[in-house]
Amino acid sequence: MRDGLEVLEERGFVKQCTDLEALRNRLHTEEVTFYCGFDPTHSSLHAGHLIPLFAMAHLARAGHRAIALVGGGTARIGDPSGKTEMRQMLSVEEIKSNAQSIREQISRFIDFKKGKAVLEDNAKWLANLNYIDFLRDIGRHFSVNRMLSYETYKARLETGLTFIEFNYQLLQAYDFLVLFKKYGCRLQIGGDDQWGNIVAGMDLIRRVEGEEAYGLTFPLVTRADGKKMGKTEEGALFLNSNFTTAYEFYQYWRNVPDQDVERFLLLYTFLPVEEIGKLGKLKDKEINFAKEKLAFEITKIVHGEEKANNAREAAKAAFDRSQAEGNRSAIPYVTVSGTALSEGISAIELFTKTPLCSSNSEARRLINQGGAYINEKKITDINERIDSSWLEDDELLLRAGKKRYFRVIVEV
Repeated sequence: MRDGLEVLEERGFVKQCTDLEALRNRLHTEEVTFYCGFDPTHSSLHAGHLIPLFAMAHLARAGHRAIALVGGGTARIGDPSGKTEMRQMLSVEEIKSNAQSIREQISRFIDFKKGKAVLEDNAKWLANLNYIDFLRDIGRHFSVNRMLSYETYKARLETGLTFIEFNYQLLQAYDFLVLFKKYGCRLQIGGDDQWGNIVAGMDLIRRVEGEEAYGLTFPLVTRADGKKMGKTEEGALFLNSNFTTAYEFYQYWRNVPDQDVERFLLLYTFLPVEEIGKLGKLKDKEINFAKEKLAFEITKIVHGEEKANNAREAAKAAFDRSQAEGNRSAIPYVTVSGTALSEGISAIELFTKTPLCSSNSEARRLINQGGAYINEKKITDINERIDSSWLEDDELLLRAGKKRYFRVIVEV
């Protein structure tokens, strides 16, 4: 059996490790318990969480024990890592509700039913901490000078770092210590912005328990076209279909730059490396097959096979009207009243009713630049009015640019 680290290295997950060879030897010779944390600052995880989720799954598949830690306690403070300003404070009730929502999303990657993996919430041990005892027993092991040397805090000092955020590293380090004592957890994994927090936890275990622990971080993933990874025109690419539909999720991956396809297949699917190598060699129009494979595989994992199939068929129907019948149902839609459409609705208003355009000015710009289509007819006049004569199969298919689609359905 491969040790799991080899899989992560081969697929491009490894950025930094506190002691690569020592960790490799331990993973190769014994079952290692590891953890990754997810603060429930929203009711859905997003594309930025996919790398740690896949990394957890690869290590678990290699025979190691995963702990998914929901930060019901740390979310009450907010991690300053990677942020230029303080995170919005959430109520305890919101955090609890968010925590419940993201558990199901994590379970699509890690199987908690067989007892091999563990799902924990750090609110269990953080919410009722005695502050004086915590400072005496844990805080005394932390050097302020060393904390300020980490990039996270250095960057925030320029814009302002609150005392409550300064405590975050102590709490995350304490999580690692608690999980070490409770489960024998020796490895924490996370994004590279977590390096300082992870090292602090390792150091705390060494000081308190006299034992060795390890840290492993992943690179920040960027797109070849310079766009921020996991961001759409509407905002973050969420894993919950209430915020990003399965179709929109599929389309995001279907439309990634050609240069990213092989790398993303390695990072965001479980396909064998050999198969990915063959897909990565495809060129020109053939690369679209690899993109469809990427989009289908990741959508299947996040939303299930049925929704992935529906999204794939809807995407094909949007591009090929000969396949349209019965296949477009997965394309998201808004409704308009039949009366309103009979009287006529301006093309600008119609586009702003959908996420394709966020404002009238954006819709005007889209039309003026030649990127607005309704039922594949280009809209060239910003004063164009759309009425029921435009309907095809009782709906309108709006397109912005080459690849963004949205339906408008008549409500009787």
